[in-house]
Amino acid sequence: MRTLRITTPLTDAVIESLRAGQAVLITGRLLTARDAAHKRLVEALARGEKLPVDLRGQVIYYVGPTPAPPGKVIGAAGPTTSGRMDPYTVPLLAQGLRGMIGKGYRSPKVVAALAEYRAVYFVTYGGAGALLARTIKEARVLAYADLGPEAVHEFIVEDFPALVANDIHGGDIYRESDRWRVAR
Repeated sequence: MRTLRITTPLTDAVIESLRAGQAVLITGRLLTARDAAHKRLVEALARGEKLPVDLRGQVIYYVGPTPAPPGKVIGAAGPTTSGRMDPYTVPLLAQGLRGMIGKGYRSPKVVAALAEYRAVYFVTYGGAGALLARTIKEARVLAYADLGPEAVHEFIVEDFPALVANDIHGGDIYRESDRWRVAR
């Protein structure tokens, strides 16, 4: 497969076209959030509150960026393990979240929810946070600033590299191919 250039927010047509194993370069807006922010978002939903960010069509990158060195937009921005967000993922998909970026496989419940809610899970390079940061052109905190690096940020990215791990058609790079096989 050739590398696809895609933009955010993700549309139905883009999501339908993506297949597990497909390399992509993402340009546009990414939201960031890790465990603590996910917990707050889901707790807010449980209380019937409006979320501090609109998730419709958006992609969340599971990252806790390091502070920006002089002259840089952001410090290292490598992915964190996605499975830690699994308990919070389905309620956020129900709010219109269309994609997530992290590392590692997802639970069967999340994989099934991707098909149900028409969303996709991408993986990116662990251990290469400084290189990934080069694709981030702008960064700002949107919510939960008290969480520091785990706050919800907005990144404007250009050609952010990722691989489709789970698609809406049931494709799963961790289950289907020896090339992507990981120890569980």
